[in-house]
Amino acid sequence: MNARLLTAAATFAASSLVMAVDSPPKTITPSDNLIADGIPPIPADLVDTVGRYTESRAASFQDWNPMKPEMLITTRFGDTNQVHRVAMPGGTRSQLTFFPDRVDSATFEPVKGDYFIFSKSIGGNEFNQNLRCDFATGDIALLTDGKSRNSAPTWSNKGDRVAYTSTRRNGADTDIYVETGADPKTDHLLSEVKGGGWEINDWSPDDKQLLVIEEISINERYLWLFNSENGKRKELTPRPPEGTEKVSYSRAQFAKDGKGIFVTTDRESEFQRLAYVDLASGTHTYLLPLLKWDVDDWDLSDDGKRIAFTLNENGVSTLHVGDLTMRNGTMTASAPREPKFDPPLSNVVISGLRWHRHSNIDMLAFNVVGARCPSDVYTWDTRKNTIARWTESETGGIPVSRFVEPELVRWKAFDGRELTGFLYLPDAKQFPKPRPIIINIHGGPEAQSRPTFLGRNNYFINELGCAMVFPNVRGSAGYGKNFLKLDNGFKREDTYKDISMLLDWIGTRPDLDASRIIVAGASYGGHMTLAVAYNYADRIRCALDIVGISNLKTFLEHTESYRRDLRRAEYGDERDPKTAEFMERIAPLNNAAKITKPLFVVAGANDPRVPKSEGDQIVDTLKKQGTPVWHLVAKDEGHGFAKKKNADFQFYASVQFVREYLLK
Repeated sequence: MNARLLTAAATFAASSLVMAVDSPPKTITPSDNLIADGIPPIPADLVDTVGRYTESRAASFQDWNPMKPEMLITTRFGDTNQVHRVAMPGGTRSQLTFFPDRVDSATFEPVKGDYFIFSKSIGGNEFNQNLRCDFATGDIALLTDGKSRNSAPTWSNKGDRVAYTSTRRNGADTDIYVETGADPKTDHLLSEVKGGGWEINDWSPDDKQLLVIEEISINERYLWLFNSENGKRKELTPRPPEGTEKVSYSRAQFAKDGKGIFVTTDRESEFQRLAYVDLASGTHTYLLPLLKWDVDDWDLSDDGKRIAFTLNENGVSTLHVGDLTMRNGTMTASAPREPKFDPPLSNVVISGLRWHRHSNIDMLAFNVVGARCPSDVYTWDTRKNTIARWTESETGGIPVSRFVEPELVRWKAFDGRELTGFLYLPDAKQFPKPRPIIINIHGGPEAQSRPTFLGRNNYFINELGCAMVFPNVRGSAGYGKNFLKLDNGFKREDTYKDISMLLDWIGTRPDLDASRIIVAGASYGGHMTLAVAYNYADRIRCALDIVGISNLKTFLEHTESYRRDLRRAEYGDERDPKTAEFMERIAPLNNAAKITKPLFVVAGANDPRVPKSEGDQIVDTLKKQGTPVWHLVAKDEGHGFAKKKNADFQFYASVQFVREYLLK
């Protein structure tokens, strides 16, 4: 999950503001769906001060119309992200869905494009349902049971069936279901599975088989084939012997002749590489064997002759296309070529690669986000080598030149390893050195801080003169599979030490003020925030915990059952007495007496990942011992605030918190 400091949605709509007029100065009070505890009155003029920084928006590619160069995207023009249709580069965005909750994904019916299926949940509970929307009538029909957690659909090649996973049988296992013609009356269970990590990737060219990935952990994922008629299964990638290194496969797709599959894997490598697996022999051929970075995303062209992919080079994306050839039974790829952007783009993150499936339309769609641009949708005509920009998301009227490009910084860990992160510095001419600094720790923990658009956080840099650093401590993705495992189980405290060494590094920088530091993070980053708050209380001014874990043991006991085993692979099994004792010993909740600096805790009442109770218990404990604590809970949100009005109040309160405890 890429959760960042103060990243929920954008601003508070003026109509939702409630002004207290009985005593000056006028203040903002939260709406009825927000519970604010310990948060002092927020001046109403703060809305005008920070308003523009809450008005940026982003666009994300969803799918191509199968008949023409037209696409579905998601973007926000109201309170949440909804589905929009765009017919040409720079064309008008026509909104198609209108819900109080965000829509997470959308896909065209793949033959004629007469309707699309989209996926959404309610109140942030992540129990996503699939729904059908007809273009001719605008009618919307529910396709799933309305109760369980369902994955987005994967279409058959003929377009007559969809396959998806669902927890409806027992709430824990993500069984495989098939539905004909997007008709809920035909919906049926294809195969029962064990575990919550099953993911449907593709149908075979003859639609007789489903290509499915089983996730045990981020370091262990395997490929399966399921018969699409009777559900019988076959494991394609046998598991390595006990005690040997695990293997991870991801993003799998059939070759056009059905004789093999393309996949990314870290088999025989530190990084995720593109491979071709021959189905008859099981032989793996690595298409670009010498690459030293993860292949983040990729897609196969409709004719099967080209493959587009992105590389994650120290957090920055590069986009490539290679030509595929079968020679003497061996799949090979040509030297990849790159697009030419005008103006050139640097330090960006590229995602969502998707070729158009019509044989006469040679276009690759993708998303681009950078420090100076919110996410927007582009296409690359690889034959003409031309780039087109389909959307241009707003930045609240703030010139993009005002947004800071980050610096890639490096420091040594306690064990001599090199750690990296991205540092954003305010304008040195406007703000004298040294500057207070916000340390923002990513979630996951298997995520990665990358040079993306900071949205509201730009206010802290541009207007308050705060520096911001986004570290990638051990356990982060993007630096090899062994780096990913360095924080697992009983190694958890080593990640805390990585932040200690970052604090030391900050002290060596004359442009940073080591006496004015706030640590912040969301989800697992919230756990890290709390851990830093008790381990290094004398080195920080305050802390901001967003949907964070205060005790790994209680978290595992109460997180949703479909994800519990996946998290145990990372944190350890709380049912084991030795592991439970370790979790209790390092729990911020059980070390709360050492948290002496002010803390702001943000939570969603419907959070299925990190239950609201994780925030409640740390807040209650700090109240009893007299540590200053602010607490904000949204009744209609889950793992982070997705609704703009909620996110805006969170932002206003966060600005007030930073002013009160970091800048004074």
